[in-house]
Amino acid sequence: MARVELVMPKMGESIMEATILKWRKKPGDSVELDEPVLDIATDKVDSEVPSPVAGTLVEILYQENDVVAINKAIAIIETEAGASVSAGSSTSAPDTASVQAAQVPYVPAVTAAPSAVQSASGRFYSPLVRTIAKEEGISQQELDTIPGSGQDGRVTKKDILAHVASRGKGGAVQAAPQAPAAPVAQPAPSVPAAPAVSVSGNVEIVEMDRMRKLIADHMVMSKHTSPHVTSFVEADVTNLVNWRNRIKDSFKKQYGENITFTPIFVEAVARAIRDFPMINISVDGTKLIVRKDINIGMAAALPSGNLIVPVIRNADYLNLAGLTKQVNDLANRARQNQLKPDEIQGGTFTITNVGTFGNVMGTPIINQPQVAILATGAIRKKPAVLETEYGDVIAVRQMMFLSLSYDHRVVDGSLGGSFLRRIADYLEQFDPNRTL
Repeated sequence: MARVELVMPKMGESIMEATILKWRKKPGDSVELDEPVLDIATDKVDSEVPSPVAGTLVEILYQENDVVAINKAIAIIETEAGASVSAGSSTSAPDTASVQAAQVPYVPAVTAAPSAVQSASGRFYSPLVRTIAKEEGISQQELDTIPGSGQDGRVTKKDILAHVASRGKGGAVQAAPQAPAAPVAQPAPSVPAAPAVSVSGNVEIVEMDRMRKLIADHMVMSKHTSPHVTSFVEADVTNLVNWRNRIKDSFKKQYGENITFTPIFVEAVARAIRDFPMINISVDGTKLIVRKDINIGMAAALPSGNLIVPVIRNADYLNLAGLTKQVNDLANRARQNQLKPDEIQGGTFTITNVGTFGNVMGTPIINQPQVAILATGAIRKKPAVLETEYGDVIAVRQMMFLSLSYDHRVVDGSLGGSFLRRIADYLEQFDPNRTL
């Protein structure tokens, strides 16, 4: 009999740990090669971990809701092979959870992250949390004061990042001063507390799922980080709509893909970003990080009602057929919870299609650390004034609103408004005689 270690797989360049959501197998169960053994979650995406071998699961080393560092053994599988497989076997590291994780050695990085330890207070801190604490100059005493939202009050990544953000706004935890004899007025907190909610009467209390909690934290953080401004334009997309209606059947026959409006929007945005590269940036303190790659995220609705943002990389280098294939593939796999962690990272600009829900416009929240996000509204037939050589006429046209939310720290009204207008221009000037 051989004993094979199933290890926590590497889920992306920036991900150092994952949470065990659910064991699909229990000790004593047989497993097939590539059969899912457990489900794990990071702050980016949920994934299945398949078995690298066929055999019997004989030992589970961590329980559900435990946070485990990557490359750490999480279970033992016994096989019929003649020799045991060491966790230190020499192979290359995997990119996703679908590779044979049992053969992956633990190779520490050049700058090793702190190991997971318990403090003197008895609290457990993961390697990622301790790394962030070290980088941010957070002492052990201060770390022990951070409220934890994880299992048994454990401090998670979002907890320590929220604490770091609070420090930046003057809300760092300090040693408590001696209380005065008489009560004195206290300054208002930088972030007001949420009002108390009454739970009396005919109500139902539903706990947020894990993804909704992450989305909520991300949205609140974005509003606290960036002063949002939203600009609007209305675009006449009649030529674009007529072209798509005319070619959609032949496009499907030629490329095997249904063409929607989304790849056309992505194409126009990528062209506009080339014209206005200072939209394609991030902010690091007082420095501007200008992104040379144009990686466009597209918000996709999940069956649960949550949203996820897969990324089309180097969108400016893809033709319309390539963009259509990428959009359809990412959207389909998003709905089936089959996205890889790297496919929802690295975006430099985001598009959200509020028109999908019949909305004509929206004021979207910036997807940090980006500085702008575009909302595309529903396309509706409306009367519009057209200028002709014979004078102005009123005609029925296909119209839509575009709205751009941008970070007013670094994007002023001139840049934001000009960029938005350029997107509308590209859509309005769409060639109705364009060939496939």
